Amino acid sequence: MGYFLKFCFTQFTIRDILFTKDVDAMKTNALRALRRARHLTQAELAECLGVSKSAVAMWEGGRREPDVETLQYLSEFFGVSLDELTENAPLRPRSVRIPVLGRVQAGIPLDAVEDILDYEEIPAELAENGEYFALQIRGQSMEPRFREGDVVIVRRQADVESGEIAIVLVNGDLATVKKLVKQKNGVSLVPLNPAFDPLFYSEQEISSLPVRVLGRVVELRAKF
Repeated sequence: MGYFLKFCFTQFTIRDILFTKDVDAMKTNALRALRRARHLTQAELAECLGVSKSAVAMWEGGRREPDVETLQYLSEFFGVSLDELTENAPLRPRSVRIPVLGRVQAGIPLDAVEDILDYEEIPAELAENGEYFALQIRGQSMEPRFREGDVVIVRRQADVESGEIAIVLVNGDLATVKKLVKQKNGVSLVPLNPAFDPLFYSEQEISSLPVRVLGRVVELRAKF
């Protein structure tokens, strides 16, 4: 299990674990649900555990059970209690993985974007309140608050309040991150960097180009 600790627990605090031999069988499909919530394949989870992909498949299918030590590691890795893995308690993962997109283009649904750079974790409670994705910042127009390479967590929604930071798709081009300011006869996309000029779009241009809001930035994760 040393490889598992080194490869998969980099974002978790490892606690001393007291093992018990009195553990019920793992719930059928519990492991599958947790794995999919983290956007992991069976092969990727198997690599984390240092086991074969077929072993993971058999665990998920209920044809074989992992040993006690592996159950404990699975509990820590997915952030659920051992009871939630082995009994009929509801599954409550503490976090959910979302994809970090390198770019978003018109005509491609967000769940079909293949330009996935990495994954970020968000609290499960947050994920229950909407659909989220992450986007890597490109360019300097939003400096100094948002720098190139930073990652923003985005709640997918079709509109935002005036003054909020939004992901906006203009004229079928790549999505841009800007402060959206609503005006009487249109909207302005305002960069935070004073070296860049705001872009104004009239109500007619909003419909004809079009100008479309994809989501609202709810968190910045700076990358150093």
